[in-house]
Amino acid sequence: MAATTHTVTNQAPPLVGYDVFASDRALVEGVERHLDPALLDTARDELSLLGRSAGSAQAQEWGALANENPPVLRTHDRYGHRIDEVDFHPSWHRLLGKAVGAGLTAAWARPGGHVRRAAGFLVWSQTEGGHGCPVSMTHAAVPALRADPELAAEWEPRLTSTVYDQGLRPASQKAGAIFGMGMTEKQGGSDVRANTTRARALSEDGTYELTGHKWFCSAPMSDGFLVLAQAEQGLTCFLVPRVLQDGTRNVFAIQRLKDKLGNRSNASGEVEFDGTWARRVGEEGRGVRTIIEMVAATRLDCVIGSSALMRRAVVQAVHHATYREAFGGRLIDKPLMRNVLADLALESEAATTLAMRLAAAYDDGGEQERAFLRLAVPAAKYWVTKRCTPMVGEALECLGGNGYVEESGMPRLLREAPLNSIWEGSGNVQALDVLRALQREPLALNAFLTEVGAARGADHRLDGAIKGLLTELADLEGAEARARRLVERMALVLQGSLLVRYAPPEVADAFCASRLGGDWGAAFGTLPHTLDLASVVERAAARP
Repeated sequence: MAATTHTVTNQAPPLVGYDVFASDRALVEGVERHLDPALLDTARDELSLLGRSAGSAQAQEWGALANENPPVLRTHDRYGHRIDEVDFHPSWHRLLGKAVGAGLTAAWARPGGHVRRAAGFLVWSQTEGGHGCPVSMTHAAVPALRADPELAAEWEPRLTSTVYDQGLRPASQKAGAIFGMGMTEKQGGSDVRANTTRARALSEDGTYELTGHKWFCSAPMSDGFLVLAQAEQGLTCFLVPRVLQDGTRNVFAIQRLKDKLGNRSNASGEVEFDGTWARRVGEEGRGVRTIIEMVAATRLDCVIGSSALMRRAVVQAVHHATYREAFGGRLIDKPLMRNVLADLALESEAATTLAMRLAAAYDDGGEQERAFLRLAVPAAKYWVTKRCTPMVGEALECLGGNGYVEESGMPRLLREAPLNSIWEGSGNVQALDVLRALQREPLALNAFLTEVGAARGADHRLDGAIKGLLTELADLEGAEARARRLVERMALVLQGSLLVRYAPPEVADAFCASRLGGDWGAAFGTLPHTLDLASVVERAAARP
């Protein structure tokens, strides 16, 4: 009889069948910290239900299938009529339907909505990143639409609905609606004031027709879009419905879908407007000010989305190391691997803790918290999204060759990781936005310093970092060339302040020693060996 050669040993079992929410201690503690106690029991139940679904084999299969079967553009029907539709795999609709049904577009419509929604978005995004784009834009469109109370009254109930009603029909006939956005043009990029799309008024009731080209239109299958165009008084915000009230298709010619590095389940297209019907949102010439509330909300979602990618990556790395044996023992027990895992866990927890603090500021809504968000959101967006790619790459390496094959899911995470750093303004745009706020909005700096100062005196390394930051902030002459360094330091000090106040001592100690105290190398896995790294890794593990 031939010998059996294909006996598989020393492989980690699939990480499946666990509660993605309940096993994330930093996230659970963030919800408990920032949510009204009267809402906690209901929120925990909702989030654990979503967490169990996110950790199921079914949801993981949906994520894989949505990425393996990217959207397909159909410009014409069989008879030659222009239809401009995008076909998605059924798994995409299941993911998006679950997100909408879980209230991930309904933050504005319920108490504690932003903390609950941020936690849910962080949990559910771990199944698959692409469908988070329309979820984010639908959520973020609400504050922009509130610039026009009539439009808000008409559209807000649809956008905050928990019913995913797919298919192109007049929005008035749908139980829920999804929104996209079109700001970027090929000649301008982030410089939206260079946009050339034109808007011509049709009447005095705020209706216009648009003519022009959008280089990146996110989620072009949506029911409506917020776009920028040049009107008589300057750059203006408009709402473009996909289907008009009489049932006819608005002029919305999708020229092609982008072939992207990651985020492949989601459609991003180039769109032509040619006499496209639109309604003005806000005043003419005030388009950037009108749409900036949407931009701020989607920037926070970039932070949350990157936090989700980090969490998924570190959980996979810890899970693999828990079961994999090498050189006479489990990988997780090897001092050097433990150092790497602990370093990854610190990065993940710092991102999650910061994301939840920002969500809580949205729920508060007071002047102090709004001023805090003005600086904290672009600083967090800059730093957390920048850290995502190297962190996910290191987590992939923890799985060795197994992590490099598609079946592991890690390559998909790595392709997704750079997206949030680019979307809604790249790193330089965020850094310049922080500088702008520092120079023009003193209340924002006061609110930021009040927040980080709440932990002053608790850790000497944090105190030293705050002192150094104050020195840098005292002289902003010629600051543009050093803006990245400044914003990085602001984000790290903010994360350190939050962890010192809220995280276990071993987490705060390791973060301050490495990120603020300078006892750290240039790669992950270079933490001081004297720290309690085993406890940091244990805290990060997901328990099926």
